[in-house]
Amino acid sequence: MLILHDSLHSRLRGIKNIMKIIEIVTPAENLLSVESIITQHDSEIVWVGTDEDGNKKIRALVSDDQRQSVLDALQGLFGAKDNWKILVMALEASLPRKEPLIKEKDTSDKSSTTREELYNEVEKNTRLDSTYLLLVFLSTVVVAIGLLENNVAVVIGAMVIAPLLGPNIALALGAALGDIPLMWKAFKTILAGIGLALFLSIGLGILHPMNLDSPELMSRTDVGLDSMALALASGAAAVVSLTTGLSSVLVGVMVAVALLPPTATLGIMLGAGHTQLALGAAILLAVNIVCVNLAAKVVFLVRGIKPRSWLEKQKANQSMITYLVIWVLSLAILLVIILFRKGLFIF
Repeated sequence: MLILHDSLHSRLRGIKNIMKIIEIVTPAENLLSVESIITQHDSEIVWVGTDEDGNKKIRALVSDDQRQSVLDALQGLFGAKDNWKILVMALEASLPRKEPLIKEKDTSDKSSTTREELYNEVEKNTRLDSTYLLLVFLSTVVVAIGLLENNVAVVIGAMVIAPLLGPNIALALGAALGDIPLMWKAFKTILAGIGLALFLSIGLGILHPMNLDSPELMSRTDVGLDSMALALASGAAAVVSLTTGLSSVLVGVMVAVALLPPTATLGIMLGAGHTQLALGAAILLAVNIVCVNLAAKVVFLVRGIKPRSWLEKQKANQSMITYLVIWVLSLAILLVIILFRKGLFIF
């Protein structure tokens, strides 16, 4: 059983590696093995105690570059038993300061966030519950009004909510880990969010007077190669921010590649009967979804986010190949459509 404590990310300035506390609760017979694993990974045991059931509780300071290796080794030691727990907790400060050893060799796992921490953070975005649907409802209403009234501040405010971005990142992570249930949950959440946003915006398009002079609205009906490049870069930046713990970067990503504005534009145009403009918004939405997923998967691959066991890695490789082929082909088709609409491609 693995429990990850969710807390504010903190950065210790002037120290190369961020330390975190790992607490292990295990039967007493595993104590020597746990201590050996921790010391072998250049980590420091700071406290050993005993709980009311006689289990040993070990706390250790572990740096970013060793945390994934330590967790993998501990899970390999405990196996499929359920009489253990691992808790990963943020560390605000450590005194006296201990300068970490700087290793010359490059590790295979380039992520400073473990797959367990990343999964814990991303999985929350796949939950199809009342909170998610309410966020989609509210942000759709806000962004639709902002588009129709050409209010930039309102549109940006709705972008920051960004309920559709998280499930797309989770879809890419599921492919990287070969986690079919996570992929399926993310896919259902994406479909439900887009469906609800379309339904609401179509209704607003029918009821609200159309304002074709709104630059905010019309800009979402035209898609070019710059839109594709922006979506790719933003999707990559989103995953880099998650795997390095720099969550503040996500705010900029949410604004840069927001999925709700083109979804709302698509619905508004359909509701108002402007099918050609709706087609442009649909292409922009498709470009954003495809590029975010493709870029996210590539970054997960580059940063070494993969399962722990050999069998899981084989499954993940299969899903990765399928995933990449689907998104690359989709991107190629969208590229041809964009070039054709721009008059730069002739069959």
